[in-house]
Amino acid sequence: MSTRHTRVAVIGAGAVGLVVAEAAHDAGHDVVLCARTRPERLVIERSDSVRELDIPVLVDPGEAHTADWVLLATKAQDVAGAAAWFDGLIGPETTVVVLQNGVDHAERVGPLLPAGATLLPALVYVAAELLERGHVLHRKGARLTVQGCPDTAGPESFAAFDAPAATPAASTAGDLPGERFAALLAGSGLAVEQVADFRTAAWRKLLTNAGANPVTALTLQRMAVIQQEEAVRTLTRALLHEAVAVGVAEGAALTVDDVARTFDMYDSFGPNDGTSMLYDRAGGRATEHELITGAVVRLGDQHGVDVPLNRAILALMRGLNHK
Repeated sequence: MSTRHTRVAVIGAGAVGLVVAEAAHDAGHDVVLCARTRPERLVIERSDSVRELDIPVLVDPGEAHTADWVLLATKAQDVAGAAAWFDGLIGPETTVVVLQNGVDHAERVGPLLPAGATLLPALVYVAAELLERGHVLHRKGARLTVQGCPDTAGPESFAAFDAPAATPAASTAGDLPGERFAALLAGSGLAVEQVADFRTAAWRKLLTNAGANPVTALTLQRMAVIQQEEAVRTLTRALLHEAVAVGVAEGAALTVDDVARTFDMYDSFGPNDGTSMLYDRAGGRATEHELITGAVVRLGDQHGVDVPLNRAILALMRGLNHK
């Protein structure tokens, strides 16, 4: 008697997509990578290793078959394009994990999913750079954060960027999507951590992006510009204070301590580390400013919270992306 392996489809062959595809493969599942174009090779490079992945790649949505899990790892602004894969991959029993930035995963992706699919928002703490098509440099971070049951730990337990190297091999699935996702990647190189207050966790993740991402993209500098230039550091801190005020208005349990916590995270990076927005700008790709700085401005307007610095940064990012 044969046992069917769990079928996992990863949409997006960028930095995050390759790292999570590797994890699902290492956890023993049948993995397929869905991409716009087929890379010649799939390579994940780390400080101590270079690994080539043997994972099939689909480029035609018409060839897709229903998966048990769909891991959506495109940039947030590319969801509409990724939706071409949904009909072929998603059935009534499929769980879709949205591995993207922002605080509106469900609102943005949910309306595009076929009826019956389960949606699970996830926060990605993986610092990885796409060096060229199919070749990723995974610098640090190996954590995905999802909604847990009410008695799981609060997000304050997971403030640091780095996480344990692997999820426990003995992890078992419960009934909640987050529990099942943790079990799915058990034994891989990614740790899936569950929090009771996902709203606060999502805003804490947004803070990590709202300061460093636009600042590095606009200056075309890596993390050293925030770590070493006092004027830039002051501006970044002010951007985060505005974002905290908006998050509180949204119901997140943020305080000014979260700004200090975010700067501790920034300072833990190497001076030559970058951000996803910097990598996208350097690669000539569109940036996620509307889902990060744009979210701070849009929700600030809704709640009557003044965010003049984020508004100015958003204007500059829109100008940067103007075609």
